[in-house]
Amino acid sequence: MSNDPTQDPTQDAPQDANDTTAAVEPQDELEALRAEVEQLKAQSLIERADLENQRKRLARDIEMARKFANERLLSDLLPVFDSLDAGLAAAGADAGALRQGMELTYKQLLKVAADNGMEVLDPTGQPFDPEHHQAISQGEAEGVAPGHVINVFQKGYRLNGRLLRPALVIVARND
Repeated sequence: MSNDPTQDPTQDAPQDANDTTAAVEPQDELEALRAEVEQLKAQSLIERADLENQRKRLARDIEMARKFANERLLSDLLPVFDSLDAGLAAAGADAGALRQGMELTYKQLLKVAADNGMEVLDPTGQPFDPEHHQAISQGEAEGVAPGHVINVFQKGYRLNGRLLRPALVIVARND
């Protein structure tokens, strides 16, 4: 700048105004960048949470697949259990070698199934439970409370708490 007295002193003013505008702009830019950083942090946290939820869901799905991987095999074995039950019932109380062999085979098969999470539902004398039993008839029976199972035609089975097949039962009549 020159010290010329003819020069208008107001000409310096716009230059000063530009300086304050220039000072405000970096401050605004800094605030915008800070807001963007906070937004990116929040987005990162959300993505991490989504990833963790996905990991947990995958672990749950894998656990369920392991838990019920043998469901089809055990379901296919249910007629074998039924046949062994019927054979043992038909053999009566005869303690012959054939019956003993069938009983041993049946117990071993039940143990293998139980080791894999399967349990037998034999609800004789228990209250009727529509979640686990299928009533095929009602009947009269002395000494059995109404609504309780009198007879089981076909045992039911559960695998790790999930019903494979309901028990077919006759229920005491509610008179």
